[in-house]
Amino acid sequence: MSDTPADRLFFRQLLSGRDYAVNDPMARQMVNFSYAIGDRSTGEAVLVDPAYAVGELVDLVEAEGLRVSGVLATHYHADHVGGSMMGHTIEGVANLLERSSVPIHVNKHEVPWVVRTTGLTEADLVAHESGDVVTVGEIDITLVHTPGHTPGSQCFLTLGCLVSGDTLFLDGCGRTDLPGSDPAQMYDSLTLLSSLPDDTVVLPGHRYSEAPAAQMSDVRDSNYVFRPRTREQWMMMFGH
Repeated sequence: MSDTPADRLFFRQLLSGRDYAVNDPMARQMVNFSYAIGDRSTGEAVLVDPAYAVGELVDLVEAEGLRVSGVLATHYHADHVGGSMMGHTIEGVANLLERSSVPIHVNKHEVPWVVRTTGLTEADLVAHESGDVVTVGEIDITLVHTPGHTPGSQCFLTLGCLVSGDTLFLDGCGRTDLPGSDPAQMYDSLTLLSSLPDDTVVLPGHRYSEAPAAQMSDVRDSNYVFRPRTREQWMMMFGH
């Protein structure tokens, strides 16, 4: 019997300050998740939001017998793609490109923001529309544009898993009072994500809750951001 994509899937959820960048106080404080998604049969993998100790993330993938063939960026903030934050310089995609020339996949609306934050050029980035599919070996990853936290925030869907970045946490959602944020767009994006199947596994961009992941049905039931039933109610609670 031939392998199915699910059998071939390589998937790791990696917590900053614990699984990598252990000695970095900023990494421990920010509790970012990075993800490695790949195809064991072809030996390819992409990193989602590599930041802090980028070389360690690449090493972790290579230790599993795979090579990093690309990066998926949820949004432009430095704790996800590298750059300057709160007076600190965080490693990110620019450092990864020094080690290996790979495509950096971003939503088209995020391109200028990523350029400003990371110091990369537009030529370093691959700009995507919502619904585009990035294929890693034979693993398809669908890019879902979810503006609100930033103009080009995106989530990634693969084999029943949703890597939700800073759009949706298990408890709460990304801030909408930062440059490029839009609370009305966040409502629309959360509404879109809430329509995913109940058994979709939500894997957020930060560990802001005890559990590292949960099914969409549980997140929908317990997360206060889904309590407003209309855009008007949402804006009354979360608008600025």
